[in-house]
Amino acid sequence: MKNILVLNGSPRKKGKTNKLVNAFLKGAENNHIDHFHLYDMEIRGCRGCESCRQNDTNNPCVQKDDMNQIYDSFNRADVIVFASPIYFWTISGPLKTAVDRLYAMLTAKGYGEFRKESVLIMTAGGADYTQAQKWYETFEKNLNWVNLGEILGAHKIKEAEELGKTIQ
Repeated sequence: MKNILVLNGSPRKKGKTNKLVNAFLKGAENNHIDHFHLYDMEIRGCRGCESCRQNDTNNPCVQKDDMNQIYDSFNRADVIVFASPIYFWTISGPLKTAVDRLYAMLTAKGYGEFRKESVLIMTAGGADYTQAQKWYETFEKNLNWVNLGEILGAHKIKEAEELGKTIQ
């Protein structure tokens, strides 16, 4: 059993991205899952103040907002799921803000201390996932994470569920 953290950057709880996330979670149901709908949370952007370099790993950021809930889950997580519709060729603003704030956690403890596996789930009105995929690949490469799979496309419900089943 693994701990899965889902960072869901979709504003629509009944939208296509959420349908894919729900299918993935159905497949991964034997795991512990923390699912955060980022549009429902109050998360401010990173200030670049670098205070995280001196703070502890439980509350690494000086800002006190809903990101503290995510830090706790991130500490426990084995697998991180990034879910977002494509907005202006890349991930949604709330997902980008949450990921930027993970910098505090990664800096406070050290990048190498967080060996994670990850999944990318994305939907788009068009079919151009290039920029979002490049962001994801760069993020994984720089942190030395393992890509477990990518679900790109609103109608890949069965593929999302099958990918979820592989998480054990």
